[in-house]
Amino acid sequence: MMAEDDGAVRSVLRAFDVLALFTEQRRTWAVKDLTAASGLAKTTVLRLVATCEQRGLLWTRPDGRVTVGPGLLRWAQLATTAWQLPEPVRQVLRELAREHGETVGLYVRGTEVLVCVAQQDGTRAIRHVGHVGDELPLGCGAAGRVLSGTNEGTAVSHGEPEPGASSVAAPVLDADGRLLAALAVTGPTTRFTAEAVAEFGAGVTEASRRISRIGFGARPE
Repeated sequence: MMAEDDGAVRSVLRAFDVLALFTEQRRTWAVKDLTAASGLAKTTVLRLVATCEQRGLLWTRPDGRVTVGPGLLRWAQLATTAWQLPEPVRQVLRELAREHGETVGLYVRGTEVLVCVAQQDGTRAIRHVGHVGDELPLGCGAAGRVLSGTNEGTAVSHGEPEPGASSVAAPVLDADGRLLAALAVTGPTTRFTAEAVAEFGAGVTEASRRISRIGFGARPE
């Protein structure tokens, strides 16, 4: 029984790995390319694609290319609704971005990644660009250091998640003082001088405390 369960879990993980290959930069795949990118056998990829199609998660177009399925629309809407931040929290993000001119992001921890659940673009012409839903390796950047527990207070990073980018982050806590999220200010490293980092640190710390008092999270029913 255990071996069967392990096999089922492995199949689920493989299906998720295949789904993760679909991005905004690569929305469709030929089966042979999907096979090469996944590192799985072609028969395994075909089986996973067929299973995901049955649940509407993938769709094979008339030209034979595979793309995301219409079933994901329901999941996307559900996630959008569940993680819609309270307006007072969004206002904190807007004020922080306007005060410092840099992009502001709010991140939560997954099992092995951190996920951006909200972002407010900076006001500078040259700025960090990201999107809600973006995933980064756990521990990557200032937000990752906060969420991985390597920094209990404000964290600073340079050259992460990409060369030339810097960030300053602070923890957001729940009502019981447990780590809930990380609030980060991110921008070009050239603007993150020692003086600027000190200013960003003070600003992001105050903003994270305001969000902690307001509270946020996936909405209950």
